[in-house]
Amino acid sequence: MASKKIFLASTSPRRIKILKNIGLKFQSVPSDYTEEMNLNLAPKELAKHLAEQKVKDAAKNCGGIIIGADTFVVLGGRLLGKPCTKDNAREMLKQISGKVLKVISGVAIMDTKRKNIISESLATKVFIKKLSKEEIENYVNTNEPLDKAGAFGIQDRGAVFVEKIEGDYYNVVGLPLNLLYKMLSGMEVDIWEK
Repeated sequence: MASKKIFLASTSPRRIKILKNIGLKFQSVPSDYTEEMNLNLAPKELAKHLAEQKVKDAAKNCGGIIIGADTFVVLGGRLLGKPCTKDNAREMLKQISGKVLKVISGVAIMDTKRKNIISESLATKVFIKKLSKEEIENYVNTNEPLDKAGAFGIQDRGAVFVEKIEGDYYNVVGLPLNLLYKMLSGMEVDIWEK
């Protein structure tokens, strides 16, 4: 398989780290697409749509294989994005306390040479322990919840609140690796290439 230039349509430190950890050679590029969370789509379809829009936006500035992803949390049919303020984070943490969440990621890959896009989505169940007021306050004061969908990060201190998960751990972090690997293989991208 010929070597293809790979781009990640994201500046997310978590997604960048995940891809570096598997040895993928890629360049991170920003996507200026503004997420439209109010579209009348089922959550899995919305996640795919948002990921597709990110790769399309990034394709304006680069060519090759472009990977895009979008992750959000669903609680009782409602989408939970990133809280904007500490007050929002407190409220969100109260809402997810003792609940089972669905973390949904959409992944899209575009081959700009062939002008085709493939996209998939994946859901993982996350069981959150019952949180005390003190736990919520301590966690909010770390500022960690402010840039995390659903106000918690499974890869950081928020991990202590997760009783168990059913599904892909990396999906909860923000980039389902096994799904991505299958999709890249389907587009003839060899992640093992030296």
